[in-house]
Order: sequence, then C-alpha cells, then structure tokens
Amino acid sequence: MEMFGDVRVDDYYWLRDDSRSDPEVLDHINRENSFTDFVMLSTKPLEDHIYAEIRGRIKEDDISAPRRQGAYYYYEKTMEGKEYVQYCRRFIPNAGDQVSVHDTMPTGPDAPEEHVILDENVKAEQHSYYRIGAFKVSPNNKLVAYAEDTKGDEIYTVYVIDAETGAFLGKPLVGITSDIEWAGDEALVYITMDVILRPDKVWLHKLESEQSSDLCLYHEKDDIFSLDLQASESKRFLFVGSESKTTRFVSYIDTSRVDIGLVALTPRSEGIDTSVSHRGNHFFIKRRTKEYFNSELLACPVDDVSATTLLLPHRESVKIDDIKLFTDHLAVYERENGVSKVTIYDLPAGDQAINSLKSGRAVDFIDPIYSVDPLESQFSSSILRFSYSSLKTPSSVYDYDMNTGISILKKIETVLGGFDASNYVIERKWATASDGTKIPISIAYQKNLVKLDGSDPLLLYGYGSYEASIDPSFKAARLSLLDRGFIYAIAHVRGGGEMGRPWYENGKLLKKKNTFTDFITSAEYLIENRYSSKEKLCINGRSAGGLLIGAVLNMRPDLFKAAVAGVPFVDVLTTMLDPSIPLTTSEWEEWGDPRKEEFYFYMKSYSPVDNVKPQNYPNILVTAGLNDPRVLYSEPAKFVAKLREMKTDDNMLLFKCELAAGHFTKSGRFEKLREDAFTYAFLLKALDMAPSDGTGRL
Repeated sequence: MEMFGDVRVDDYYWLRDDSRSDPEVLDHINRENSFTDFVMLSTKPLEDHIYAEIRGRIKEDDISAPRRQGAYYYYEKTMEGKEYVQYCRRFIPNAGDQVSVHDTMPTGPDAPEEHVILDENVKAEQHSYYRIGAFKVSPNNKLVAYAEDTKGDEIYTVYVIDAETGAFLGKPLVGITSDIEWAGDEALVYITMDVILRPDKVWLHKLESEQSSDLCLYHEKDDIFSLDLQASESKRFLFVGSESKTTRFVSYIDTSRVDIGLVALTPRSEGIDTSVSHRGNHFFIKRRTKEYFNSELLACPVDDVSATTLLLPHRESVKIDDIKLFTDHLAVYERENGVSKVTIYDLPAGDQAINSLKSGRAVDFIDPIYSVDPLESQFSSSILRFSYSSLKTPSSVYDYDMNTGISILKKIETVLGGFDASNYVIERKWATASDGTKIPISIAYQKNLVKLDGSDPLLLYGYGSYEASIDPSFKAARLSLLDRGFIYAIAHVRGGGEMGRPWYENGKLLKKKNTFTDFITSAEYLIENRYSSKEKLCINGRSAGGLLIGAVLNMRPDLFKAAVAGVPFVDVLTTMLDPSIPLTTSEWEEWGDPRKEEFYFYMKSYSPVDNVKPQNYPNILVTAGLNDPRVLYSEPAKFVAKLREMKTDDNMLLFKCELAAGHFTKSGRFEKLREDAFTYAFLLKALDMAPSDGTGRL
C-alpha cells in the first residue's frame, strides 16, 4: 500500500473477510483458539476455580429495583441457573397516591400477581447469542416494543407485543438500531443504518402497517454525522439528534401531533453541540461551543426557540454532563476535578417564565471517588433515581427526595462469599506528565493483603478516547484479583472526559499520543511509589482502550509483565483509510483523516500494527469477536500474526476469538464471567502466581 510516497506492506491483509466465511481465515482463527486452549491447559483448573468463585458471589435469583410507570411497577428478574432475565411487572392498586421515596413494591401472597411480560431465556434457546437492546412500554402500558440481536452485530429486529398476552402485533421491523421510542400509543419512531452501519434515517411506523410503508422523517446524508433518538422526560416530545464528534443539532417530534413530522429546534452549526430536554412551556438546551467548552444551560419557550435565557453559565472548572427534568425540579450531573456530582435546582410552575435558577443543593455521596449515573425517574414526582458505586461499594440504586434531601437506598447488588467493603481501600493519586499535566489515578486494594513495598501485583486499566469518562465503579469479579493481593488502578488519561472537555481535546487527533504517554507516566508513577514493579505490573484495555494497550506495548514493552487487549482497535491507519468499514467516516474527527498527509504520518507513528518491531514483548492476551461491527476481528488477528513474526522473546502470545459474539463478548450473564475467569487465569500464569498443585485455591 502506497500513499504520500510511503510504502506499507501488509502480509496479513488476507485475514479480513467481511463475509466471515472464508475457510482459510476460519481455519487460522480456529487454530489460534486451539493454541490458546493448549497453552492454558495447565491453568484450566485455576480458571474453573476462579469462575466458580466469581459466580459464587452472585445472588442468582434476584430482581432489579422496581420502577413505577403509570399503574405498574416494572422490573427485571433473574433466576438460579438461568443466563438471561425475565421482564416483569406488578399492578399498583393505589397508583394515584402521591409518590414517596419510602414506597416499596408489595410482594407476598396478598400482593398483586407478578406478570412475566417476556422471558429472555425462552427467546435465547434457539440462538448462540441473544441480546435485547431496548425494551419500551407504551404510554398506556398495553404494549411493549423490544429490539432483538441474535448475532452480536448490533443490527436489531423490533417486535411489538401485547403486554398481557405476549401476542405479536403486526410484523417485526428489521434491520434497525436499538434506538426506538413510542410516539403515543399507536406509533413507533426508529432509526435505520446505511451500508457502513451508520445510523442515517429516522422513520415513523404506524402499528400493524407494513415497514415498507413507513414514513422517512429525516435522512442524514453527511457521512460524518450519525443519528440518535431519545424521549423527553415529559414524554411529550421525541428528540432526534444528528451528531459528529464536534457538532450536534436537534429536531423534535410532538408525540401528540406526529402528523406534523420533524421540526428543527437547534441549528446545524459547525463546532456547536446541543442536546435538549423539555418541561412545561420550555425546552432546556445544553450547549457546548469552542468558547464554552464545558457547556452552558439555556431555556427557551416551546413556541419561540430563538428566545433563549441563560440558566447555568459556562464554567472552566465544571463540566455539565447531563440534566434530568421534573415537574418542579432540575437535576444537573456535573464533574469537577475528575469527580462527578449532582446538583438540584427548584423550578417555577411549568407555565411560568424561567429567568434564572436559585442556588442549587448538592447530593452527598459516601466515597471520595465514585461513579454516579442517572436512571429513569418519574417526571411528575420529586424523586430523582440514580445508580451509585465505587471501587469498593457495590452497584446501588437510590431514590433521592429533591424536596427534603432524604436519600433512600432501593437496591444494592448482593455480593455473596463474605464480602466486607471495610477491608478495601480506595485512593485518588496524581501522576505528573512531562508537560506538567496532572493525571488522576484511581486505586483500590485489600488492606490486609498488600504490602505497598513494590512487590504487589497490579492491574492498570485505561481507555482515553471519545470523551468517555471511566469513573471508578464496582465489579464483583474483580474481587478475585484483589483477594489474591492485586492492586487495581485506573489511569484517567487524556482523550477521556474525566477532567472536562479540554481533557478530551488534548488526547485526540494530532494530540493522540498524550493518551499513551499519560498511561506510561501513570505506570511509572505506580512503580516509583512502590505500588508495584515492572515484574508485577499488568495492563488492560478494551476497544479504543485496546489501541492504548497496543501502542504502549510497542513504546515501552519493558515496563509491563503482562497485557490484555480486548477487541483492540490496532490497525488504525488501514482502517481509517477505508470508508467502507463501519465507523470510519464518522471517526475522522476523532483520529484524523489519513487521506491528509499530516494525519497519515502521525497515525502511522502510533498505529500498533504498523509499529510492531523486533524486540522483547511481555506476555500478551488479545481477544476478538467474529461478528464485531465496531472493531473488525481481522485487526486483532493481524496484530497477533505480526507479533508472532517480529517479537524476539518466548513470552506467551495468545489470541482468543469468540465465534458467536460481537464487540461485547458473549451474551449470557454467566458466559460473560468465563471471559473474566480466563483473563485472570492468564494474568496469574504470567506472574507465576498459579497454584503449583493444579487447583485454583487462594
């Protein structure tokens, strides 16, 4: 391949087969899988033990925190030994009563009967992969629309069923995304994709009509932009966003007047990113510009969208992540200094003008570093629902009364096996990059096991792309490392969104290498401060985080003992030069367009496949999903093949490709645990920590 006078030779280009049916390619993948099984045969008892350990922490028969909608509580139910969930509901006899944070769903013999709307376990019986990407109940609670993926390729089929009988209503909608919303009780709005799987058209579907007769409301022809769909908290409007990496504009559908079609709300203007919510007579607009990079919050009358009023001004140190609206309140999700926070504001009556916001009230959280995310709440209530966790606090659902400040725990993930959060320490440290930038690192460990003298094994995780914030959250499976004396750390490197919009801007395009050097700096900090050593330091990242792992392995292979690259985006230059591959065109604003010389050579300088060279590498495990539409399986396959050709060491190099999965590995809840168990067994084997007696005992 030649460009700008530069010649690249790709001996493994043949591994890309978009049909995923070439016998030679499949044979290569199967032989790699067989080799991986052979190398890991001695640690299979350890893997099985860890799997049993991880599964043993799960309360297998459980339900999610019930959420109210109309006259019902809705929830998901898991059962002992079953891979998938049941979608259930119970009738609320006194549904008209005022909602309180103290409300609980009645159970027992005198309670209204549980009704199973849909059982994923039954649906999944005929498929090696099964995932429901959306489950939407109609406003009148009589129907359910759900989106089904049976391959892992994220191309969904949508079915509409009667919520009581399960009977199908009309024919399924095929070849769509999981973005579906009800437009009243008799119509759906959904999005379809083009040949490169870019969401490009939004459609209106009248129930029981043919899909071929659906009305196309909008076609986004610019291949840099993709469409998304969401309902307002009030359910009166549906918002269609068209988004690139720098620009987003919004149109709306009035669900009470779908015949009007799509109405423009915010203008299409380069560098301006808007998202919209609704309450009463007003739209609320979160707007980001180059000048107001951390976003500001505006309001405008529904009947005059140009008459905006500033509610929350831009602040250089505080980034607005999200907002949630209620009849009388506004909840703002923000982040400052790398930590999330939630602030509550009172609002005037819905038909009154909004001139300003009174001083807000912050929600208090128990840990110094944590993860908090909005959950669906009842618009007409004063109760904010959110999920909360930290590196030592299991996933929790809280209802927060915005009038009184009372916070009630509605559900906490049960962790069996004697888990005690007080045995674990969580810390926030800061490493200093060569340009003086302070990089936050979140750390967790079992205080009774670690020595903090440089001898402890450590797993360092990183991502650093798309402005995604990797907040410190709980994962029960991780206890199998912490309880073996591992330290777990997250390097919040540039390219993510943890420290505000500039944190992202300084880790993309021609500044992408900051992501990699920040990660290396974080690793060096952990070694210098005796959290671990080169002989005990392991690293992990997935997808764009897998690119991070691939890049730092080429740059500093001496720094790590073992590395895990999950579904890694490692063939950056070849992929970004091919607009026929899903995501390529929309991501030129993230990585750069290598059809331009400056970007070509910059991307070539870090693209992992292009920078494998004769040198010693640590132990490496690379994973892939054959049906992955986000990172083609051929990228990690080529990376492994080139490492086999070039590397000069005898360390493990393993490739594990799931043949019936996509980007997010297998679909069953227990099947997913197998990947964790295998990964942990690999790390323990690489560190010579696997028990010599062939068991997995601690």
